[in-house]
Amino acid sequence: MVTPRSSRPAVRRVVSLVPSLTEAVAATEPSLLVGATDWCDHPAGLGVARIGGTKNPDTARIAALAPDLVLANEEENRAPDLGALRAAGLDVLVTEVRTLPQAFAELERVLVRGCGLPRPAWLADAEDAWRGVRAPGPAVRAVVPVWRRPWMVLGRDTFAGDLLARLGVVNVHAGHPERYPRISLDELNACGAELAALPDEPYRFTHDDGPESFPGLPCALVSGRHLTWYGPSLTEAAEVLGAALRAAAR
Repeated sequence: MVTPRSSRPAVRRVVSLVPSLTEAVAATEPSLLVGATDWCDHPAGLGVARIGGTKNPDTARIAALAPDLVLANEEENRAPDLGALRAAGLDVLVTEVRTLPQAFAELERVLVRGCGLPRPAWLADAEDAWRGVRAPGPAVRAVVPVWRRPWMVLGRDTFAGDLLARLGVVNVHAGHPERYPRISLDELNACGAELAALPDEPYRFTHDDGPESFPGLPCALVSGRHLTWYGPSLTEAAEVLGAALRAAAR
């Protein structure tokens, strides 16, 4: 848990281990960022030290950057790495994001209480954008793969699943005991889905890689950044995802 804001010095140097949070800080006060993962590709041309991946960060390099705060996520980052950073004397703020309201609350915690920044206008814009979302027509049952070889899908309790539900898409595997279960392709095609939603990350599904596995099923190719990232992308995510889902229904 991060040290209470009132008991530590002002934050002037931030390392982010989460692409969503990197973009959120960069859109609010880019001068704070001194390090980010190799996967932090928004905004483009971000000129900070690269410290490895989300699952294998170079903890010694992070410590050498002397950040006032390290931003992490309980799903994207490994506990041993976060423990090593704390052992090096660093403040680590760990987020948990499994629903849209939780995303908004955690973004405020990171930016305002964690980094000491004013609440950004883009966060209010994102809340407004989703406040008016209404699912169009009857709900559509969907399978939502996030990987292949082996096939893995969205299961229970995921941020992406919550966004899709708000757009009228019911995840067939939302009741699975695992959050990202491995399901055979035969099972996926026999689960009674009316749609396959195929994001371009973490696995990059494309027109030529993914839809052929679901013969006879409409496939929506959706932006992984808009489906799984929580940050400035939320200002346009409802519109972008909704357009992709509508295109698949034609």
